[in-house]
Amino acid sequence: MRLDHAFIIGKREYLTRVKGKGFWIATIALPAFIAVMMVGPTLLMTKASSEQRLAVVDATGGGLGERLKAALAGEQKDRRGGAGAIRFDIQVLPPAAGAAAQRAELDRQVLAKKIDAWIWLDPRGLASNEFEYHAESVANFITQSVLSRKVSTVVNQWRLQQAGYDSARIASLTVPLEPRTERVSKAGSRAEGGLGGFFLAFALFFMLYMVIVIYGQQIMQGVIEEKSSRVVEVLASAVKPTELMAGKMGGICLVALTQLTIWMAALAVLTAPGILASLVVLPADARLPTLAPVVVINFFVFFLLGFLLFATIYGMIGASFNSVQEAQQVAAIAVVLVVAPALFLMPVINAPDSRLAVIASLIPFFTPLVMMLRIAVKTPPLWQIATSYVLTTATISAMVWLCARVYRVGILMYGKKPTLQEIVRWVRYS
Repeated sequence: MRLDHAFIIGKREYLTRVKGKGFWIATIALPAFIAVMMVGPTLLMTKASSEQRLAVVDATGGGLGERLKAALAGEQKDRRGGAGAIRFDIQVLPPAAGAAAQRAELDRQVLAKKIDAWIWLDPRGLASNEFEYHAESVANFITQSVLSRKVSTVVNQWRLQQAGYDSARIASLTVPLEPRTERVSKAGSRAEGGLGGFFLAFALFFMLYMVIVIYGQQIMQGVIEEKSSRVVEVLASAVKPTELMAGKMGGICLVALTQLTIWMAALAVLTAPGILASLVVLPADARLPTLAPVVVINFFVFFLLGFLLFATIYGMIGASFNSVQEAQQVAAIAVVLVVAPALFLMPVINAPDSRLAVIASLIPFFTPLVMMLRIAVKTPPLWQIATSYVLTTATISAMVWLCARVYRVGILMYGKKPTLQEIVRWVRYS
């Protein structure tokens, strides 16, 4: 095989795709999407504020309405200048003689936009551990969650006082504890948010998955287009089929590497300590993960292994069939092999050293995605990484041998869709 021929073909494949607008749109869009996914929920939850005008009908006779009003006012005072406060404008009402008429009047006030919602506290509801909430829209589950938590606190304190206990003392002794997470490594422990680590691992997994699928499909479609337009016959007269295959795969691989390099650079900036905090105003206790060099190195290695593995499959499919419609039916097999690791996403992130995670990461067709996910979460033992390299490389060698034999015959075969027996015959006699 002449490498200069493969180089010329690869150069043409690379320049054609890199100069396209779609390449740059996708290249810019994904880092922007990851930035929004990493920062957006935090900013929205911490910076967004809302106000609800709430009428409280206290039919308990225990002053729970005023207690609730004071509790919500105290919480808003604690959050002054803070983030994510849901403000309540509370109006406490005594129960009227006619409960049905009062309820109807409150409903009219809601529809007239005079109040946003009203709640009803009575002994019967408290005995069932519930209270009534009426609003024109009940989809505001965040507001309801805050209100429910505060009503529960006020009612529980009132119940303790009624039973003769010191509710303030009990409340101080039963404050929920939040974990302060720190990631342990040989370089030393450092604070890191668990949710941030999840998004980093998910982002790397998603990028690898998307690039393998997109560029694998491009190889298949490119082979089919050249085959259907008979361009491949001209190329086959000048270069060997293996040179054509190597050039096409190499060029598209470089396109994918170019895109991944830009994405990883953007991700490194987004996860660098202090940089993101200087770009947007984050809470003081927000902790973001950092992108370690070992993760970056393994990311590119597993991309190359995954790309070569699935590129041979897509190239073999493209050479075997005459149209995209025919090829898509068989390409579903390759898609299943790429999508299958997504089934292990949550179990691997939650327990990267579990038996399921170890076995899945050593299956060659799952290795590029699952092992990369394990490394992003917690670096596995070196022998497992080395074993995954060896097994995947051996599988690639077998797939390249198989693909070259099918490719050599398939690109010049036209007419009816080949059967599996015919493809096996190509492999045996090519």
